[in-house]
Amino acid sequence: MIVTLIVAAEISWWIVLGLALSARYLLRRRRASTVLLLGLPVVDLALYVLTVINLRGGAEASWMHALAASYVGFSVGYGPSLVAWADRHFLHRFAGGPKPPPAPKYGPERTAHEWRIAKRTVVSTVITLGLISLLVPLSAGGAHFGTFAQWYWRLGITAVVNVIVAACYSLWPKQPPASENS
Repeated sequence: MIVTLIVAAEISWWIVLGLALSARYLLRRRRASTVLLLGLPVVDLALYVLTVINLRGGAEASWMHALAASYVGFSVGYGPSLVAWADRHFLHRFAGGPKPPPAPKYGPERTAHEWRIAKRTVVSTVITLGLISLLVPLSAGGAHFGTFAQWYWRLGITAVVNVIVAACYSLWPKQPPASENS
């Protein structure tokens, strides 16, 4: 059942985002768009609550429950930037806006870009791991820390790697090829 909930939440999230952007640019209803955008974290929180209910109802805890919890962490860490990305592309595609600029490739702009990604990953990781940890007491005995141990390692490693990549860009900024300098 949890897989169905995850798929439904994922589809719902993108539908709500599409409706919000359509309301903003096609219908010129900015207030309605804002209300719909506020629904995005609600979709992920609903998934988390349903995950807790599923565990309390006797479901055996698995990696899928941790995945459901990670949706909230991802929404907090990456949600605003993902919505901004979708907004720029929707504006360009459907409302005659300017073409979105690509991510910076070189120099201090690229370094700053990598640090923004690292920050989002760390925020997402901390929130996700906190919510996964909360599944244990909230599940009324249906989950144990050992069930989710792999998530602590994997998400921790992901965050550390992102910080290392950003640090490398700080120490050794990527320079444009010589052909682009001429």
